[in-house]
Amino acid sequence: MTLENIKIKIEKTLKKLLNEDVFLQEQVNNYDFDFSLPLFAYAKKQKLNPALIFKNIEKELIKTEEIEEIMFLNGFLNIKLKRKLVAKNILLEINRLQSNYGDQPNKNKTVVIDYSSPNIAKNFSVGHLRSTVLGNALKNIYQKLGFKVIGINHLGDWGTQFGKMIVAYQKWGQKEKILKDPINELQKLYLLFHQKAEENQTLNDEANEAFLQLEKKNKEYLELWKYFRDVSLNEFCKIYKILGVSFDYFLGESFYNDQIKELLEELHQKKLLKQEEKMLLIELDQLPPGLIQKTNGSTLYLTRDLATLKYRYKTYNCQTILYVVGNEQKLYFKQLDQIIKKMGYHDVTIENINFGLVLMDGKKISTRHHKFTTLMDVINQATNLAEKIIQEKNPSLTNIKETAQKIAVGAIIFNDLKNDRHLDIDFNLENILQFKGQTAPYLQYTAARLNSLLKKEKIDFQLIDENIYQQNHYFALIKLLSQFPWILEKSQKEKMPSILSRHLIKITQNVNGLYAQERILSHDKIIKNTNLLLIKAVLIVIKESLRILGIPFLESM
Repeated sequence: MTLENIKIKIEKTLKKLLNEDVFLQEQVNNYDFDFSLPLFAYAKKQKLNPALIFKNIEKELIKTEEIEEIMFLNGFLNIKLKRKLVAKNILLEINRLQSNYGDQPNKNKTVVIDYSSPNIAKNFSVGHLRSTVLGNALKNIYQKLGFKVIGINHLGDWGTQFGKMIVAYQKWGQKEKILKDPINELQKLYLLFHQKAEENQTLNDEANEAFLQLEKKNKEYLELWKYFRDVSLNEFCKIYKILGVSFDYFLGESFYNDQIKELLEELHQKKLLKQEEKMLLIELDQLPPGLIQKTNGSTLYLTRDLATLKYRYKTYNCQTILYVVGNEQKLYFKQLDQIIKKMGYHDVTIENINFGLVLMDGKKISTRHHKFTTLMDVINQATNLAEKIIQEKNPSLTNIKETAQKIAVGAIIFNDLKNDRHLDIDFNLENILQFKGQTAPYLQYTAARLNSLLKKEKIDFQLIDENIYQQNHYFALIKLLSQFPWILEKSQKEKMPSILSRHLIKITQNVNGLYAQERILSHDKIIKNTNLLLIKAVLIVIKESLRILGIPFLESM
């Protein structure tokens, strides 16, 4: 039974005694008591002194099996648990369930998560990192909690930018160079187009016409577009493999082209479209109108997103669609949500899991103006730096290069996930690769050390003294382990992997504190086995937390 289960059990007892709903406050840093409840509101309703209310419930409440002591202090009911009993139950449950600790049964609910979604014919930049790792972590959290999750990479493989790419390729593309280094050369062409377009505005008209012809299935343009898409996806998949990120489907905007006509017909039938100067738009309440079709007849991102949403709703029978997209798109998703409600799709919820920017030296990364670094460049730089650190700390380690890359990837991912997703984050390689503080290398090193310890020793469950767990520093750590299922639920409800990340930091700090304070492998067999049972439970929770967050676990470092 976890601490949360015990809390719920006590709340139910108190509800019967007080005839009202009760929500206990957990005392995280208080070693005297584990839960508290202010009695002032109940006293006011019952027109009694809080002390008298305490006296009325005291005899019945103390009968609860897990309660050691209750006390009235300054208007509060304070509850202390039987640490010995609680600790034993928690540790044995974690040991029994192993990596399934925190799992919840099938909820019969389907969630679609739309994440990563890089643009074709452009390098995978650091700017796409946040959507990728946030979406992957959320997918793992939802799956852990019993949801059916469908992860989709909605590739940016359609739109006016392809008109620009086609024009740039035809005017300045050198086939031999592009064949040798496709993504970088296509990226250069994209940048060159924007430079030239600032001097010659007619280039934008040519690009718009090229995209219109692409939508009309011009054979030459379709072949070029397919080439841009294939070489880009090949590069993206290499990066996803290194990051350990997976998707159920790679379905870009182009996949939904054939459904645009049906969508427009539905919008016409439901009398939602308004024509203004040959443009089609949908008027919205207290929001700017949603533009559906341009004057030249070509579609927009919103049009394709509506077709996408309708397809997902009908194909996957989903109740929720999460779009892991940056803060700058908040208005857009309000428009999208209002339009689908006007269309009559009331039983699907869409939510923008928005996030801040990745900054370098305090500045936004911009592909168009050259201020960008590819994610692969960053991974390589981080790997080289991690390799140097390993050579200094543990030169005899096998597979140094492979380990260095896993440390680098973990550092990059955790630097993102430990932060509130709404905030901008600054990227500094030297800081995120530190082996101390709130970093992935610190977590990975702790896990590797605990793993090495347990590899050498076997636990004798007959030689456990639960009294040891009653000490404050032991019980504080056990409480953190017990909170893991609740932390997962909170992370899912708030769509915030940072909640799990911060909890993981607390567990790691506490176990390292215990390691420094106690001789884990004591000469006394009972003390040693008691310590090892706790260490094993800690490692189970750390490993599962790392897996959910997408951070590589290393058996040795």
